[in-house]
Amino acid sequence: MNDMVHTLTRQEIFRRMLAWRREGKLYDLANPVQDEVFTGCVDRFADIAFRLRGCRKVLDVGSGHGLLLAVLDELGHECYGVDFTDQTEHYPEIYRNRPIHFQVSNAEVDPLPFADDTFDAVTCCQVLEHFTHSHLPLMRDIRRVLRPGGIAEVDVPNAVSFRNRSRMLRGKHITNEYEPHFLRAEPILYKGMSFYPVRHNREFTAAELRLLFEAAGFRNIRVSYLKGRRYREGARRFLSAGTMLRDAVPSLRKFLIAFAEK
Repeated sequence: MNDMVHTLTRQEIFRRMLAWRREGKLYDLANPVQDEVFTGCVDRFADIAFRLRGCRKVLDVGSGHGLLLAVLDELGHECYGVDFTDQTEHYPEIYRNRPIHFQVSNAEVDPLPFADDTFDAVTCCQVLEHFTHSHLPLMRDIRRVLRPGGIAEVDVPNAVSFRNRSRMLRGKHITNEYEPHFLRAEPILYKGMSFYPVRHNREFTAAELRLLFEAAGFRNIRVSYLKGRRYREGARRFLSAGTMLRDAVPSLRKFLIAFAEK
């Protein structure tokens, strides 16, 4: 891992990510799905990468599209990923073209396929809201695979965001549409258990996210509100004006992000 990474500011990391995007290093710019994910997550990725600057070996639980791992790989981290399905088939340009170690694992119920004290950091981005069952077994297992002093990161939707409060006032629910995702949803069966990973089964308040970390035995827990803006360029930046106004009140922001230590 390059020692220079340890000295980068958050803004320098942010600018590097945008440059890698323009150069096509992170993903195929012709892929609108990947581009939408990146522009919606670039602030989150910058926060995470800045906080993990000194962490050589990193595991991403529920790695999905793999863009966070692509960013961390560009920064020189040794990257590992696990997910419910084989993401190397869905995103070969990320997982096959980079030295990312990927394994299929149902982290909701299966132990993470790694030995104790393996990683300097473990991330879990926008995953826990999809869990059908308790989040605590995974959080305890994340702590197990972290080395002493290692960092855990979790980010989830903020249940009491402006967006959710507005929806409730308008008679709408804060999670997914009822008919396709709940009324007619078919579970995925695994080890005799039912799972509904496509929908949001539970969103979090800041106090609940802190409680989860405490129950799993973490220390130095920091929970904060994550800005929800989408990165836009040129005249399209004015489309973010509403999000910027909402983000001005931290407790109304769309997401929560937490860091803690083993």
